[in-house]
Amino acid sequence: MRLLGIACGIGSGALWGLVFLAPKLVPEASPAAMAAGRYLAYGLIALMLLAPRWTAATRALDAAAWRGLVWLSLAGNIVYFCLLVVGVHLAGVAASALIVGMVPVVVILWGLRDPGAVPLRRLAWPLVMAVAAVGLIGFEALRRPTDGHADGPLDVALGLACAIGALVAWSAYAIGNSRWLARHDRVSAQDGSLLTGVVTGALSLALVPIALIASGASWDDAVWSRFLMVSASVALGASILGNALWNRASQLMPLTMLGQMIVFETLFALIYGFIYEGRWPTGIEGLAIILMVVSVIWCVRAHRPTAEVIAEGDH
Repeated sequence: MRLLGIACGIGSGALWGLVFLAPKLVPEASPAAMAAGRYLAYGLIALMLLAPRWTAATRALDAAAWRGLVWLSLAGNIVYFCLLVVGVHLAGVAASALIVGMVPVVVILWGLRDPGAVPLRRLAWPLVMAVAAVGLIGFEALRRPTDGHADGPLDVALGLACAIGALVAWSAYAIGNSRWLARHDRVSAQDGSLLTGVVTGALSLALVPIALIASGASWDDAVWSRFLMVSASVALGASILGNALWNRASQLMPLTMLGQMIVFETLFALIYGFIYEGRWPTGIEGLAIILMVVSVIWCVRAHRPTAEVIAEGDH
């Protein structure tokens, strides 16, 4: 059963990694368009899955619970993905994936005052490694031209800032989602994910006019076909199937081991990005990857509650 859990964790990482490649596959799409396409599809699929048992799934939810779902949908989906799209376009897939891959480290720092948190001194070296990895990522992104929309160092710096913003947004969602599920223990993790998808789909309707004004009016049929295919694939693959595999892994593995599985999302995102760009990682990127992986695994091993916080979520 442990091997099955590992396989499910790796599978979820492989599917979640597709999120970082999506902006590259539809470079004509604005962040608003990418978010609207993905989350409208996700919302529709989640609604269809929940429809037969909608009353049972929502019976225990009050107004405060729905407000929490709105906040989680904004932070962990719409805001996160819009920032990620900008980061990928301007700083590249590798830089964005490595920065967002620091989520477990940020979650640990966020929870240092929580009961059971380990002393900061025990995390000093992995945190130094994480900072060094981000520094190397930024240096390499500024030094090496991307194949994206960046016109110069300022654009690349903006992309790095957006990737860091996506990291903060996802970390806030990871913690908020864990606490929301704890407060509403009558809602299963799977139903919580699907309800978040439904709310996200509803909120993404507000992005449709912005998306159409920004770029959709000038697209030809080929671009529209590619956009719809990518949106549906990411919604089904990352949001539905990826979450299902992650939830299954969480049932089969210890939480401390599960937390380390998040590294596979970053590794697959990097693999997809390097394949798309037709290159191997540079020496600096390779060193940053090693530092990031070691830092995350070291931090997760040192702080069990981190695995609990990131055990349930949606990318």
